This record gives sequence, structure tokens and C-alpha cells, in this order.
Amino acid sequence: MVTKNQIKLVVSLQQKKYRSQHGLFVVEGKKSVKELLDAGLAPFKIFVEESQEYFEAQNSETVTKRDLKQMSGQTTPSGVLGVFHIPDVKTSADADWVVVLDSVRDPGNLGTIIRLCDWFGIKQLVCSSDTVDCYNPKVLQATMGSIARVHISYLDLEGYLEKTKLPIFGAYMDGEEVYGTQFPEKGILIMGNEANGISEHVAQFVTQRISIPQFGQQTTESLNVATATAILLNEIRRKS
Repeated sequence: MVTKNQIKLVVSLQQKKYRSQHGLFVVEGKKSVKELLDAGLAPFKIFVEESQEYFEAQNSETVTKRDLKQMSGQTTPSGVLGVFHIPDVKTSADADWVVVLDSVRDPGNLGTIIRLCDWFGIKQLVCSSDTVDCYNPKVLQATMGSIARVHISYLDLEGYLEKTKLPIFGAYMDGEEVYGTQFPEKGILIMGNEANGISEHVAQFVTQRISIPQFGQQTTESLNVATATAILLNEIRRKS
């Protein structure tokens, strides 16, 4: 039987400070929980509603619909809620391409970019310290389980970019058109903040500015950062 302290712990994990304090995060939904389990992430506890008893997992516990609703961050709980240990992640020098995010704040954007990295085989995603937390419930919902297959690090971008030997491409409105850009086998793609783009202290490390040309009427200021990431990664994979 689930205890009040367990419920209190799970509810607290909706906030970043408690996720950091306990080293735990919450994922909801049978499919997402199963993907994380299949990827080898360590479960702290899996709570399964009574009607979902056919869902079997290590460290699982059957709970009532009422208890699950108390723990859930969703209006309508999906029947399975997993609490996982936050994995230790190290950046790899062997990655062929790395996506770097400079102050991306919207959870939906980060979640979609994680899915895109998974789709295009980008194993390494490096985020600035002020990028939204990848274990934010809204981010996790948008990743659809892809977070299990992408290594995500939060680093001082200046220190990281200063040390790399890879060519660094930055997404700008006024850069070289991406359709004419030749890409190497390995490199770094930097995507900037939704409103302000790539910051000045990160821009100093960019070796080549690239852009997505606009064909429609000149009324749209810029593309959504996740949409732009999709287009650029497609071109990188097509040409590198």
C-alpha cells in the first residue's frame, strides 16, 4: 500500500529543486515508462493503477486510482507512473554531431528537440545551465521516451566550446543558406534562445553561421527553434 510519504515525494518531484535533491524524476504513461525500462534506466518505484495490473516491472507497486491521481501531474492520469533515478551522463568526444542549446526555455521545444536528436541519431545534447530542465514533466511528455536514448548534459557552454576541436555551426537569421552549406562528418550545431537567439558570449565560438532561407512573405520574424532544428539536422544528415 502506498504511503503518504511516498505520495509526498512523488508530488515534490514536479519541482526541479526536489528532483536535484533526491536524484529522481517522474515519467507518466505506460509507453514512456516501458521505453525507459527497456533502455536500462534504474527504476526507484513504478506505481501501477489496479486496472493496469498486467503491466509488470521491477520495483512496481499496485495503487488505487485515487492514490495515483494524488501523485500524478496530469489532469487524467494514464494508469502507470514511474519514478526513476537520474542517470549520470558524461560528454563523449566520439560523438559525430552534437547539438548545443543556448538558453532554450520552453519545455515543449526541448522535448521536441530531444525527439529530433533521437530520430536523427544525435547521441549527445549539451545544454546551457539556464536551459529548461530535461526532467521537467512537460519536457518528458514531449520526448515520448526519446530521453532514454539521448545523452543530455548541462554545462558551462563557454568552457565546453573552448575545448572542442570540432567545427561549430550556429543558427542565425543572416547566416549562409543551409542548402548550400557543406557539412563535415563531425561537428557541433548551436541553437539559441527562442526570443534572442545565440548569446554573444557563445557566438564568439561559432566558426560558421548558417540560416534557413525564407520563401514566403516577409512577415514571420523567425522559425520556432524546434522546427529550425529539424530542418538543420535533416540537411546535416543528408550531406555529412
